[in-house]
Amino acid sequence: MIVTHKPWAGTRNTTITKGDTVTQFWLPQKFDHHSDATFHKPFKLWHISMRILLVEDDTVLGDGLSRSLADWGFNVTLAVTGAYADSALCTQPYDMVILDLGLPDLDGLEVLRHLRARMSAIPVLILTARDGLNDRVVGLELGADDYMTKPFELRELEARVRALLRRSHGGFNHDIVLGQLLLDTLNQQITVDSRPMLLPPREYGVLEALLLHVGRVVSKDNIAQRLAVHSEELADNAIEVYVHRLRKRLEPIGISIRTVRGLGYLLEQSKNE
Repeated sequence: MIVTHKPWAGTRNTTITKGDTVTQFWLPQKFDHHSDATFHKPFKLWHISMRILLVEDDTVLGDGLSRSLADWGFNVTLAVTGAYADSALCTQPYDMVILDLGLPDLDGLEVLRHLRARMSAIPVLILTARDGLNDRVVGLELGADDYMTKPFELRELEARVRALLRRSHGGFNHDIVLGQLLLDTLNQQITVDSRPMLLPPREYGVLEALLLHVGRVVSKDNIAQRLAVHSEELADNAIEVYVHRLRKRLEPIGISIRTVRGLGYLLEQSKNE
């Protein structure tokens, strides 16, 4: 089973089950999930956060960690078997993996081996009870970016997770800048010349996804996964609609979204800038 915890605060707890996936989220009482008119910032409720795959077969520990990660602002998917983790990493875009090794079916090291064999550079933090020197060496040599042993302190785990995500998204600066456009990843805010850019939540999610991968092509599927809200399907042309709206907003400040046919979208400064 895969359980997804989404970092939204509110007054109503909702759980939706779809196949082998359970999604838990929190919504404000007056929220209409069919409306796209709510503006981002200062409502952190609407942050389309970085996605973390947590691979942990101990359901009590996994659920507790999932909730902690969600409290820290991350969108967390919990996979309780190595096979599910391997499958999820083949089909879903994640920003990071927290990986236990002693899994009941496919060992965590095999999950890691498969991931790196696919040439994926997703940051991987091994979190395991295996504390031997050889275990650490093997894990790091297979491509793990960090290695923590159980028991552990939550504060240290949070610090290591944020450090790995900073490195994978361009270093230790919390700000991603493109021309007059700035994404503050720490405070989850987009500004233009220091003024907040007010956007409907899904437009914000698209722009955030593009800024987090500035200089690289972002596939439509990747964007759609980031916008997925409580198992609600996006319309076939939804991404094109949000991109079209963003182009109109960004054109006056010299930023363009270029369509790379067959691959996705590329955020860049306009040629005349």
